[in-house]
Amino acid sequence: MPYASARAGDGRSTEDPPVVQATGITKRYGPTVALNGAGIAVAAGETHALVGRNGAGKSTLVSILTGLQAPDEGAVSFAGRPAPRLAERDAWRERVACVYQKSTIIGELTVAENLFLNRYDRGRTGLVKWSALRRRAAELLAAWSVDVDPRTSAGDLSVEQRQFVEIARALSFGARFIILDEPTAQLDGAAISRLFGRIRDLQAQGVTFLFISHHLQEIYEICDVVTVFRDARHIVTAPVADLPRADLVAAMTGDNAATGRRERRRTVDAAAPAALSVRDLVGAEGAYRDVSFEIGAGEIVGLAGAAGSGRTEVAETVVGLRAPAGGLVEIAGRRPRPGSVPDALSAGAGFVPQDRHQQGLVPGMSVADNGTLSVPGRLGRHGFINTRRRDAIAAGLIENLAIKTPSPRLPVSGLSGGNQQKVVMARALADNPRLLVLINPTAGVDVRSKEFLLDKVEQTAQSGAGVLIASDELDDLRVCDRVLVMFQARVTAEIGRGWHDHELVAAMEGMDLDA
Repeated sequence: MPYASARAGDGRSTEDPPVVQATGITKRYGPTVALNGAGIAVAAGETHALVGRNGAGKSTLVSILTGLQAPDEGAVSFAGRPAPRLAERDAWRERVACVYQKSTIIGELTVAENLFLNRYDRGRTGLVKWSALRRRAAELLAAWSVDVDPRTSAGDLSVEQRQFVEIARALSFGARFIILDEPTAQLDGAAISRLFGRIRDLQAQGVTFLFISHHLQEIYEICDVVTVFRDARHIVTAPVADLPRADLVAAMTGDNAATGRRERRRTVDAAAPAALSVRDLVGAEGAYRDVSFEIGAGEIVGLAGAAGSGRTEVAETVVGLRAPAGGLVEIAGRRPRPGSVPDALSAGAGFVPQDRHQQGLVPGMSVADNGTLSVPGRLGRHGFINTRRRDAIAAGLIENLAIKTPSPRLPVSGLSGGNQQKVVMARALADNPRLLVLINPTAGVDVRSKEFLLDKVEQTAQSGAGVLIASDELDDLRVCDRVLVMFQARVTAEIGRGWHDHELVAAMEGMDLDA
């Protein structure tokens, strides 16, 4: 084989010691083995991918590489020197930083305050020297080509801008090794291209990246080397150019599962009321204009487009998260009150929002409570919850969605990303919706979980429900009977099943391939 064998700690051979090397790492949580003799070596100046299904051990390795916890066995070194003690937080910050999928930026503070949190310049009186702080922030942002005003409230930043600010903050400590955890999960195609451009620029300036992503195509676009974990073990490390896509998927799953999807025949019930009818819909502040379409019972329709195209806003309007400026929405023949989520749910809608962290889950509540939030009327009478009834309903949802949890009473924050997304899907399906609306339904989940969720979408359609999928993820859209493409706030194309990637992407970017 042209790539490394499945040995713990395998990495690319270089003359200089790796920027970071973890060897023989084992970590247990009670009877659960999160890592079993695993390892990784990342060479200076490269972008190294770490991939694996949820539960493979990626998050545990990241927590060890960043000094948040110690391994039970094994060792970590930086540039050939042993890692600092866990208590030496500044020493860790000088060596490594992680930009997580869930931003750690504090929205109530300015960009400058976030960049130098707990490191403010103070005068003799002990008061913060705000002008000096803003000047330092501006110099830092300029040095790393981050085009953000340091006086801006961090809560007003886009996801992309927050990531760049977090990278700049990490570099300000002296770290030149950055871990990017699912950095593209909430970015559109144009923002991903800009991120990749910044990664390449920073590489040229001596920054090394560990890139964690479930989007395998991105690995081939931006990464030099890829390491695969499976079932808590290191499986393979190889140059990306030497590892065919089929082999990468096989390494992640342990089998030779095909990357393509089965074609399923579905029948749209023409006699039944349309699952969704949207007519002349106009969004507030021009978010979308003159949008009209229907989804039949049993039909899956995609709504594709880049960020700013209006696709997400249309989907959120359908389920009542937004009130339109004009137009009509009908769900299974009923007209819910505009801007009312309870009305949309009552009319027969189920909903998977764009961001499970901010919109989809209540982290401190249990799996059972999160899964049954949409069906309070089935949990008890007069506003009281019958816990037995709740747990019984939750047990059915857990079985139906194959959610891996030791108990329905476990806080949902204790689940992996893929299982959290299954909880959000379970809640959307809890009341047997006539219309299922999903926004980026497989963002940040592994290959197997993605296949499971999309299979569940197809099963839902086969049961007679209509489905609307608003996404720019091509795999999400492959299950659709047709795809409506939005560009600059309007529906500009309708593409039937069997499209080619370049055809759909060109339409999403507003390009005419025949011109």
